[in-house]
Amino acid sequence: MAHGEPLSHPVSPNRPGCRCEAVSALGVSDIDWTAPWLADWRPVGQAIAQRVVAGLPQPQALSEAGLAPVAFVPQADLPEGQAYEDFILAHGQVPTREGLHDFFNALCWMHFPQAKRQLNRLQGAEIARAGVGQVRGAVRDAATVFDENAWLIQPSDALWQALTTHQWHEALVTRRDEWHHTRLWTFGHAALEKLVQPYKSITVHLWRVPGDVPHDQIDDWLAHDLTADKLALKPFSPLPILGVPGWWPDNADPDFYEDRSVFRPRRVKRSASA
Repeated sequence: MAHGEPLSHPVSPNRPGCRCEAVSALGVSDIDWTAPWLADWRPVGQAIAQRVVAGLPQPQALSEAGLAPVAFVPQADLPEGQAYEDFILAHGQVPTREGLHDFFNALCWMHFPQAKRQLNRLQGAEIARAGVGQVRGAVRDAATVFDENAWLIQPSDALWQALTTHQWHEALVTRRDEWHHTRLWTFGHAALEKLVQPYKSITVHLWRVPGDVPHDQIDDWLAHDLTADKLALKPFSPLPILGVPGWWPDNADPDFYEDRSVFRPRRVKRSASA
């Protein structure tokens, strides 16, 4: 697995008050590009971040990179009352605010252009069908979860079984060596925003990639795999992301995974007659 190295200056994942609210005070200059979850994105993202930190408006720096099938425009370009996804679909432009959230979203467009287009098409089709209301609906809800929080994983059957049944010790301790050749792909930009100031309970939504998918075809495969019918089933499996072996210094201790407030047992659904 392309892990990268553990953080050189880790923030304690257990410290009080370390939650996503604090992220709003952080910016692109606070990104630690040595973080293992950014290993695949570092070659592209770090250079763009340096231009933003130097003072170039974020939408301009992202567009001038020329690495996405869309342009990045100021948030003010989004007309009042028009849905964000609908605007992207109609104009090929992504309204972009300054800050971490939209910065990582743009990097995802650069790394997964076909998959991001497919998510946008799905959102646009649902908006055209049902309009924009208080409730997004199953497809739009799942597409948003994927866009914001998905992580792709290419595990063995045994590892996937352990993860989906929340057998955390089996998945992350007993099978620890297996993670060295288990491929992970970063996707969700909201999860990445949180990881700029890491804390133990950050949880992503895993999406399984079959073992026969070549690494260099992941975007094409994902664009075809992201269908409305599949998304509506929400075939996600949760993973506290700092539990990935080698991605956080504290998880070298097996007791790290005994925290049931983070590594929760799987909830058993009660039958209707219970």
